[in-house]
Amino acid sequence: MSIRQFLGAGEQFLQNLEVHHSIEERHIFPVLARKMPAFRKELELLTQHKDIHKGMDKLSEYIGQCRTGEKELRLGEMKSVMDGFGKVLWTHLDDEVKQLSAENMRKYWTQEEMRRMPM
Repeated sequence: MSIRQFLGAGEQFLQNLEVHHSIEERHIFPVLARKMPAFRKELELLTQHKDIHKGMDKLSEYIGQCRTGEKELRLGEMKSVMDGFGKVLWTHLDDEVKQLSAENMRKYWTQEEMRRMPM
């Protein structure tokens, strides 16, 4: 894989994560927030999104600087940028899995309500 392809893969990762969060924030979390406190704007999952996006912005900036030649790609430096938001990203993914588990969903929603969800 060339450096150009590697930077492109980084940009694709950021784009996919951005789309994923946008869909959650606009369409999925508002529905779930009706009954599930963890999906309300002032609580943890959306706060995690904000922290993740700060790190994504830094990574995007770094990749852009490498693309323009302003910086030379240094994998250690890139890793450091990614480590800056890695912990919150992995915690967020774990938290979503717990919140969306069948056992937890049953606490808030009936099967019929789940079937009627506009998702």
